[in-house]
Amino acid sequence: MLKVIRTSSDDPDFILLVKQLDADLAETDGEDSVFYSQFNKIDKIKHAVVALENNIPIGCGAMKEFMSDSMEIKRMYTAPEGRGKGIATAVLTELESWAAELSYKKCVLETGKRQPEAINLYKKKGYKNIPNYGQYIGIENSVCFEKDLN
Repeated sequence: MLKVIRTSSDDPDFILLVKQLDADLAETDGEDSVFYSQFNKIDKIKHAVVALENNIPIGCGAMKEFMSDSMEIKRMYTAPEGRGKGIATAVLTELESWAAELSYKKCVLETGKRQPEAINLYKKKGYKNIPNYGQYIGIENSVCFEKDLN
């Protein structure tokens, strides 16, 4: 049974999953992971989500304010044994619902071109490509998206 809970970056399950995510990205992105890691600190994130399958942490995601009307989705991850089960969709849906409850109008995010599963998820969930923003401007491996929440 899947349970998705709202928490913060202090949650031990969230911290565990983010460590797995960072190891996965280090393997996938190679040298690029050093650049991205500077933007992926998890201290002081107030809005994090952990997915538990049979009370075992299997997926996570987080968001932080991007602009006054938008949240940035961060640290999306599903453990290998949970992939293909809709866990990332459940996590993303919960984050979007939470952002809407907090009166944000849209979500933005960045992912890497080497993460085709993530790109497919975001497109399936209605995210549209946008020009790379902020620290991702000019970064060849980055692709950015946004979604209106109304």
